[in-house]
Amino acid sequence: MKNEPDDTSRQEQFVEQPLVEQPRFQYTTSENLEADFVSRGLVALAPESLGIPTEIHEHIYSLAKQARLEKKRITADLIPEVLDIIDAPGVVDACQRLVGKNWAIVPFTHNAPYASGAYDQWWHKDDNGPYNMRKARQHHAIQIELLYYPQAVRADMGPTVMLPYSQYWTFNHEENHDNFAGADHLDFDYIIEGMDKIAVSGQQSIYDPEDIRLQQTVHDKRMRDAVRQTGWPLVSQFEVGPLRAGSVILVSHNLFHRGNHRRDDWHTWQTNPRYMWRFWLYRTTEPDAGDAREIRWRDSTVDPMTGIELGDAVVESESVWRHQYHWLQTSREPPKVEGSAEKLSSHLYTRGDKSEPTRIAAAYRLASIADEQNAITVLAEGLESERESVRRAATYGLVALGEAATPTFLAAITSPVRWLRKAGAFGLGASGTATPEVVQALRERLQLDKSVYVRSVAADAMGCLARRAAARQHMEELLMTCCNALIDSLEQEDNRLAMNLTQGRSIKFVRPTDDCDVCEGIGIDYGEERFKPVRSIVRENALWSMVIIATHATLDERAVRMLESIVQTDTNVFAVGLAMDALNRTGRLSAATLQWSPIVDWESLSRSMAGFRP
Repeated sequence: MKNEPDDTSRQEQFVEQPLVEQPRFQYTTSENLEADFVSRGLVALAPESLGIPTEIHEHIYSLAKQARLEKKRITADLIPEVLDIIDAPGVVDACQRLVGKNWAIVPFTHNAPYASGAYDQWWHKDDNGPYNMRKARQHHAIQIELLYYPQAVRADMGPTVMLPYSQYWTFNHEENHDNFAGADHLDFDYIIEGMDKIAVSGQQSIYDPEDIRLQQTVHDKRMRDAVRQTGWPLVSQFEVGPLRAGSVILVSHNLFHRGNHRRDDWHTWQTNPRYMWRFWLYRTTEPDAGDAREIRWRDSTVDPMTGIELGDAVVESESVWRHQYHWLQTSREPPKVEGSAEKLSSHLYTRGDKSEPTRIAAAYRLASIADEQNAITVLAEGLESERESVRRAATYGLVALGEAATPTFLAAITSPVRWLRKAGAFGLGASGTATPEVVQALRERLQLDKSVYVRSVAADAMGCLARRAAARQHMEELLMTCCNALIDSLEQEDNRLAMNLTQGRSIKFVRPTDDCDVCEGIGIDYGEERFKPVRSIVRENALWSMVIIATHATLDERAVRMLESIVQTDTNVFAVGLAMDALNRTGRLSAATLQWSPIVDWESLSRSMAGFRP
């Protein structure tokens, strides 16, 4: 590090740097969309593939710049043209292929442009619900992020940084407070030490401009070290760019990533901002029951987008990729293969964070072998392990087994151990047989469990189960049973003041309490007197599931009254947004109902079947 030079010398050093030809970014081809997504976790749509006039991108960019100058909150109310991006034929088609028809958008969450600048974010996975809400992470393509760049992004403009191939690996969180709040981290000490508050570039930077340009600052090195120390196969830092104006990136919601500092002349940042709009999408329908080809994952030597060398490093991941690809293409598990349950059992119990891929891979291999009964026995024993890392792997392996794991999850959901009850609820939602017995088991956890976390997972699982039931014929009665269970929950669950406020600390440092054993997230009122900084992870997950049910069934009057009451009176803005979406999908959201809320999330409603727009 060096002392900061004065403005004149800094500007001269930037101006004198020669222009460097930018490498050509490899956009995703249509035929590789699903395979690239389930393996790399990241795909890119070229501007010309969206199917809309390219002039719209400059228009959106100009409007966003003006709104920033005027310090306005940017939404689709202010810039409705952004809905044309969400509704673009190429975007809709790609998202349907990845998260199914009638996909939904999480309301009032991040749906606005982010500007890159002087600071680096820490490596993290995004929370799976609104603003740091902890949810169980699905490996199936249930939730993705849509990133839209209205302007070109040069390599020195702070392109978003991803860790491709990291979406299936993570860390403990159940009793690890570093990951309690929902956004799992690499190098949590980076936050504790306040590194995220130190300018890497720009007017306040203490670094030499040449070190900034060459990515040799302490911040840059620390970011690379955090990735290298994971020891995970294929995982390497990748800056997503350079991009052409109008590029759309679709990312697994479980991919590690971070915001990146700019490396160009800071004097140009205000007139030439780099914006990124972000939307959270989630699945409301199952994949179609089609066919899937077997892919020879090891045949590829280099990833054409990232330049990451593949080859033998694929071995640890290919059982996971194979399952996810078959599920996405067929809604079923892939054909069975030969394998030894006894041999794979030892891999399930390997120790340490670096062995996360080994454990997860072993679980998926167990799920794929022909000796299904022995595989279930091994995975069921792993589910009862005292080690969270083993329980996590076993849970995903049992989910990959499909309906055959239903009895194991039904046993787990009644365990005196809350982490087993959580796993049981998650597994029944993700792959359990859609029967009245399974619905009743989830209903009991939703109504009676003392753990907020378990109740929230049961609420989410009810929607997942309903989504899968809707893909079958003659399941209307079961859908209504799920719906009634969710309404019962909404009648008894209350919002609470956000934990960061009750504890007087950053959301990243909140801790479990006697009242709540999971992070419910930051409370946001958006400056509206109607809303309060309150949350309820159970209410929000119940309404999330109501959106899924409303996609497939006509809601009865009891359900409609509940949703209308939430839109009219609830002080939790996320609950209001989800209730509006559910009403819209069932054809019961009127212009008069919209007036009950001082703000409307047009992004989520634009994707509902009635298609409201401002």
